[in-house]
Amino acid sequence: MFYYLFTYLHETFSFPGAQVFQYISFRAGAAVITSLLISLVFGKSWIHYLNKRQVGEIIRDLGLEGQAEKEGTPTMGGLIIISAVVIPTLLFTKLHNTYILLMLFTTLWLGGLGFLDDYIKVFKKDKQGLPGKIKIIGQVVLGLVVAVTMYTDHSIQVREKLPPTAQLIQTSEQSGPGSRYAVENTNALKTTIPFIKNNEFDYAVLLKWIGPGYEKWAFLVFIPIIILIITAVSNGANLTDGMDGLATGTSAIIGATLGILAWVSGNIIFADYLNIMYLPNTGELTIFISAFVGANIGFLWYNTYPAQVFMGDTGSLAIGGIIAVFAILIRKELLIPILCGIFLAESLSVIMQVSYFKYTKKKYGQGKRIFKMAPLHHHFQKMGHPEPKIVLRFQIIGIFLAVLTIITLKLR
Repeated sequence: MFYYLFTYLHETFSFPGAQVFQYISFRAGAAVITSLLISLVFGKSWIHYLNKRQVGEIIRDLGLEGQAEKEGTPTMGGLIIISAVVIPTLLFTKLHNTYILLMLFTTLWLGGLGFLDDYIKVFKKDKQGLPGKIKIIGQVVLGLVVAVTMYTDHSIQVREKLPPTAQLIQTSEQSGPGSRYAVENTNALKTTIPFIKNNEFDYAVLLKWIGPGYEKWAFLVFIPIIILIITAVSNGANLTDGMDGLATGTSAIIGATLGILAWVSGNIIFADYLNIMYLPNTGELTIFISAFVGANIGFLWYNTYPAQVFMGDTGSLAIGGIIAVFAILIRKELLIPILCGIFLAESLSVIMQVSYFKYTKKKYGQGKRIFKMAPLHHHFQKMGHPEPKIVLRFQIIGIFLAVLTIITLKLR
């Protein structure tokens, strides 16, 4: 909103300072500050309201130290994060940008799905919440919307470098830095492969065995992959949300890294220097992810040990979906196993635990476990490590993975 308002003031009245809203860096900084203020101010009021209405978390007895003290802690705090993301996005971004519209849809769609789950648990006193199948259907719908939009919307473009010997008709935008980029390739179902030189990968190649014309069927591979990524990361964030500040802090680290990747991918000079795909119009995503980072840090003020509020599925499903869709839009989804290594480890620990237990029970008549408890953070808690130490160490690992993700831009 402010972008359009100050653009109008500048063009119509030459309003002093109005042109500053043209700069992504200024609007990203403003989004961080605004999201922090919203989460801190609104967070305090929301926690007070939840306490007054006795909207508390129902804790299952897992035999963990300090578990009893968490009973009754206000939940559904994910509304704080969602508000602190959506409001700055509406205020500071170009709302006609397709990337921004997709991110807003992702936030509200999965936030609404998680809210419904929390509502059933808290107000209907049903510990099971929303059936798992409904959650999966919701994530599949989101995946379809994102994949189909990327395939059909002509404003979503990829620019690829021409070989050094190729001739290129110069335009005003192509002259100077970045002039080696070809004309926009719309609907290109391509992504980035880490650690590989000339690391662009076309999903259509997976169907090359079909023969001539295989490119037009690339969406048959692309759509299932997008659905799988969104479902996996969203559920991974949900599993990670089991300790005070763990999911929130980890998500802030991931968000900051994605912001850097979006910045360089949307800037023709940096993209040319780093020899990566140039993605026009993705610079606006930097503003969205800045609000996301600010929202998580602000929420961490109340969510750090001992937590005054839990995000619930309202927050965890949304932040996982945001991270997944954002990475997909900037063509860095294959970096998710590295960047979201904490989410991956948590998910794998559950899969391994359940699978091994079922296998041993079927074979030996008694189920055995690999970990003392899953997800992984509870395994370390069972080993006697204090909760704050586990959270901090997981976040240190998250920072290491974030740095590794960034250096993949040049480490090939």
